[in-house]
Amino acid sequence: MGRQAAVALYVVAMAAVIVGVDFVFFRHRVWERLIVNIGIVLVFAAFYLRFLRFP
Repeated sequence: MGRQAAVALYVVAMAAVIVGVDFVFFRHRVWERLIVNIGIVLVFAAFYLRFLRFP
């Protein structure tokens, strides 16, 4: 799998997690949803930088 395809798949997975968490837990809570979404993006970014960054 090429690098661009792997990154695209990673971004799609991140978006799916964000949308899933929004619908299941934070449907009518705007500020909590924003904070959790930022947290999810930071976790995905840290995981990417630690394990998946290509040389």
